[in-house]
Amino acid sequence: MKGLQGKRMVVAGGGSGIGAATAERLAGEGARIIVGDINLAGAMATAERIASGGGVAKAVHFDLAEQHSTEALIAACVSEFGGIDGLANVGADLSPQTMGADTDLLGMSVEIWQRTFRVNVIGYALTCQAAIRNFVRQGSGGAIVNVASEAANIGEDTRPAYAASKAAVAALTRHIALRWGPEGVRCNSVAPGIVLSATAIEQMPEDFKQKWLMLTTVRRFGRPDDLASTITFLLSEDAGYIHGQVWHANGGSHFYG
Repeated sequence: MKGLQGKRMVVAGGGSGIGAATAERLAGEGARIIVGDINLAGAMATAERIASGGGVAKAVHFDLAEQHSTEALIAACVSEFGGIDGLANVGADLSPQTMGADTDLLGMSVEIWQRTFRVNVIGYALTCQAAIRNFVRQGSGGAIVNVASEAANIGEDTRPAYAASKAAVAALTRHIALRWGPEGVRCNSVAPGIVLSATAIEQMPEDFKQKWLMLTTVRRFGRPDDLASTITFLLSEDAGYIHGQVWHANGGSHFYG
């Protein structure tokens, strides 16, 4: 893809899944990568795979729930590579303690809603803030891709806090695009549909698998690489006129939403 060779990119949430695939795809296009994740071992594994393929990557431990940590993540890119050109916000709190307790509204826990928004929205806002400050200081602009979710666009009988947080990510994306677009900062969002690892698919009960497969018109689950290619494109100069958008990478599941 155009314009990624030598670029300095941060993947926030690059220790596994979509984030790891994105970091590896960006590196394959010639970008230098800071791989941030609360799971440092996962981030290191991603960075090692990139290095083994001849790419440049450094793993950094960070926590989306902590402001000093989000600032340090962006600072690591500036320190390591002399600046920053792009940010992919992929992380979210998908833990059983948080998402598993995100029940319907009558059973809601204020603490679960606060935790969900602290990580999935405020954490994104903080990484974007730190990146934008550097984009403006450098005077060269930059690109941001925030990962939302199709959960924000369809009704579900559980996970209202998660869905609401991902709707807020889309609003944050539009704010950034409008406010800093004139200064050369592009910002877009990607809303994945049902994206699962090969291991997760293998472990699914067959009836559950068939139920969810019927929600897509391509009749397969999304793979991390599907999203990695979309995010990488949006960070590249090939997407230079795409701005303030939410791209739905969902296998056609919106036809049923």
